Amino acid sequence: MIEESGRVVALAPGAVWVETERHSTCSGCSARSGCGQGLGERLGIRERKGLILAVSDLRLSVGDTVVVGIHESVLLRGAVLVYLFPLIMLFISAVVASELSAAEPYVMLAGLGGFLMAWLLVRKRSQQTAIDPALQPVVLRASMAAAAV
Repeated sequence: MIEESGRVVALAPGAVWVETERHSTCSGCSARSGCGQGLGERLGIRERKGLILAVSDLRLSVGDTVVVGIHESVLLRGAVLVYLFPLIMLFISAVVASELSAAEPYVMLAGLGGFLMAWLLVRKRSQQTAIDPALQPVVLRASMAAAAV
């Protein structure tokens, strides 16, 4: 399970809105001097806070510090669906058009069409699974730092 700590900023029925602070690994990266992510971080341009709706059965209040978790398999499947599936569809549709001896502009259009179709399928799938509790982040526990305060 991948865990992240955060602070409860709002309550919802059966869930809480948690504000997390995004962490960067720029200090340990060898490409930090030539990377836009590192530059944006140094200039303070990037938003460092994230808002997550996390399922919770704990009695929490606004301001509590919590640990939110999500299963690795959910994150991995989501990454494959969002990043890899559209690229695979782009290549497959372009190769099929090329094998059918289509002219180069039509091969490019076929690739773009495959990418667009995959993007629409991903969007529809994400709308269908948006309310699935098995795919949502969960509040694992209230942090000990909150109990000490």
